[in-house]
Amino acid sequence: MIRSLEKQFTPPSNPNGDVIIMLGGGATLDTPSVNGYGHLSGYAANRLLTCAQLYNKLKVPVIITGGQVMDVTGPEAKICKTILLGLGIPEDKILLETKSLNTTQNAEFTKKILENQGFRNPILVTSAFHMARAVRQFKKVGIEVLPYPTDYQVNIHSSFRFSDFVPSAQALTNAHLALKEYIGILAVKWY
Repeated sequence: MIRSLEKQFTPPSNPNGDVIIMLGGGATLDTPSVNGYGHLSGYAANRLLTCAQLYNKLKVPVIITGGQVMDVTGPEAKICKTILLGLGIPEDKILLETKSLNTTQNAEFTKKILENQGFRNPILVTSAFHMARAVRQFKKVGIEVLPYPTDYQVNIHSSFRFSDFVPSAQALTNAHLALKEYIGILAVKWY
């Protein structure tokens, strides 16, 4: 189920854009880290790693979009900024959108930053399983993005093993992620 989502977009070998947009993916609030407090979820950490790699290749600004979804979760964009600064990315190359609580708001609020800063060719970084819905949300608000999927949950080429037919927590997680995304894709029409 999740492979069908992840194979819809392929990272371009020579991406070209004037800004990188990273969608948040979860964070903790009070866990100690090297440069302060707060950690990203595995999904968000993989997205941020890809953003840092793209920044090092392109030297264009990075927009991090993601607020504090719940009282017990961390302010995603601010945690991302702390990590990027710790990786040596200059502060003037990091822009934050800190109010969004979902993908719809990521697109709406990021559009304002793109317009205010004059960016016209954004590269969108999010998990491969999330990219189809994210691209639709940005298109809905009038923003064409260059998709740069990351954080793959399964291999691109499938090979079946006996263990693939044994129930596992990872398989359940992937099924949950895929179902959530398919429902979200359907909901883009209305939200």
